[in-house]
Amino acid sequence: MSNQKVSSVGVIGAGPAGLTAAYELAKLGISVEVFEAQSNVGGMAQSFDLWGQKVDFGPHRFFSTDPRVNKIWLEIVAGAYDMVDRLTRIYYKKTFFDYPLKAMNALRGLGVIEAVRCVLSYAQAVALPCKDDTTFENWVVNRFGRRLFTIFFKSYSEKLWGLSCQELDADFAAQRIKKFSLFEAVKSALFGSGMKHKTLVDQFAYPYQGTGHVYEKMAEKIEQMGGKIHLNSRVFRVDMSADSPVIDLENGEHKKFDHVISSMPLTDLVDRMGPPKAILACTAKLKYRNTILAYLEIDGEALFPDQWIYVHSANLKTGRITNFRNWLPSLYGASKNTILCLEYWCYDQDEFWDMAEDKIVALASKDIHATGLIGSRAIINGKIVKLSKSYPVYGCGYKANLLPVENYLKGFKKLSVIGRYGAFKYNNQDHSILMGYYAAQNIAAGASNDLWQINTDYEYQESSLITKSGLRKG
Repeated sequence: MSNQKVSSVGVIGAGPAGLTAAYELAKLGISVEVFEAQSNVGGMAQSFDLWGQKVDFGPHRFFSTDPRVNKIWLEIVAGAYDMVDRLTRIYYKKTFFDYPLKAMNALRGLGVIEAVRCVLSYAQAVALPCKDDTTFENWVVNRFGRRLFTIFFKSYSEKLWGLSCQELDADFAAQRIKKFSLFEAVKSALFGSGMKHKTLVDQFAYPYQGTGHVYEKMAEKIEQMGGKIHLNSRVFRVDMSADSPVIDLENGEHKKFDHVISSMPLTDLVDRMGPPKAILACTAKLKYRNTILAYLEIDGEALFPDQWIYVHSANLKTGRITNFRNWLPSLYGASKNTILCLEYWCYDQDEFWDMAEDKIVALASKDIHATGLIGSRAIINGKIVKLSKSYPVYGCGYKANLLPVENYLKGFKKLSVIGRYGAFKYNNQDHSILMGYYAAQNIAAGASNDLWQINTDYEYQESSLITKSGLRKG
C-alpha cells in the first residue's frame, strides 16, 4: 500500500465488509461515503419487520475466535445481545439427525443395517481413497465414505449450487468442513474427545433486534463521525483511468475519491472497468447463485426446537428452514405465531427466479407440510424476498478464472475489493468484518495485508470468545 496520505474513501456496498471498512476509517478521521443499492444496510445480514415480528434474511449467527473481529462486534452492539444455545439438525427421509453428527443418534436414524453399510463404506474410502481430490464429491467421499456422502452431503449441496458434486470444487468442502471426518465425529460423540469443528459451536451471540441491528448501529456511528451513507444509490462503474478513482452512479452523478473500496459483485465491477478481453473471458465464467426466501407465518408456537434445519431430502425443493421463534424472545415479542423461512436457490436464467410470488408461497407451503414440522397448523401469511448474487459459485476450476482477475485488480493501487460478493469468497460475517478491518488498515496505516488471502479457513494466533459478560480469551 502506498504511503501517500488518503483523506477521502468511497465505499461501495453497506454489507458487513463495506460498513466495517467505513467504520474503521471514520474512527481514524478519514472522510468516507458509502453507496448502497438497496434501501437498507446490512447486505445479506439484514433484519426487517414482518407481521409484528423481526426476522433476518435466513439464519445468520455470529461467531468468531478472532479478538479484533469480536472487539468490533461488541463495540457496536454495546451489550444489546444475548447468547443462543445452538440447535440445528439434518432432515433426511422424514428423519432428523443431529448436526454435528452424534453416533447413537445417527445409528438410530439410519438403522443398524444402513449404519453398518456407512461404516464399511468409510473403511473402503480410507483403504482406497479417490486419487483426484479436487472435486467436492471426491473430497467428502475420502473423509466420510460414499454412503454418508450420499445421505448427508449430495442433495443439499446440489440444491444450493445447482451443480453436480463432481462439478463443484473441493475448496467449498475444504473451507467449510476442514479437518472434520467421520472418525473425528464418532470419536467426539463416543468419548467426548477428538476435534470439535470450529463452525459447529454450541452457543453464539445474537443481537436483541436481529443480526441486521449490528449494521444499522454501525451505519449510525459512521454518520455520527461525519461519514455519509447513501441508500438507493446503485453504482454503475468505478473509473480508474484518472489519477483519482471516480465512482459513477446510475443516476448520473460522479464522485471522486483518493481510494475506493468495492464490495459490489466482482464480475459487475470488472466488466464495467474496460478490462482486456482475456479478463472479460474469465469473469464470464465466474457465476453467482441467487437466493429466494419464502417466509410463512404459522398459527401457534413451539413447532420444533431448532434455529434452522438442513433439508437433505431430494423430494423437497427447499434446502434450509429457519425458525425465528427459537432465537431470542425479543424477535417475536407478544406474537403467538411462528415465522418460518424456507430457502431456495437458483440462477438468473432459471424459470424459478421469475416465478410469481404466490406460486413460490404455494410451493413453500407444500414443502413445509411434507416435512411434518407444523402438523396441521394453519399457514396465515406468506412473503417472498429475492436476493440476487448471494453466493459465489465454486465450480471446478474456478480459481483458474479468478486468479487472472485478482492479478488485474491488484494493478490498481487505489482500489480494494472485499466481501463475499466483492472478492468472490464464500464468507461468513466474521470473515467479511475482518476484510473490512484489514482494508481500512491498509489505507489508513499503510499496512500491507493481502486481502485476497483472507478466507473462511484463516487462523489467528490469538483466540477469544464472546460471552454474555463480554470478551473472554479462548
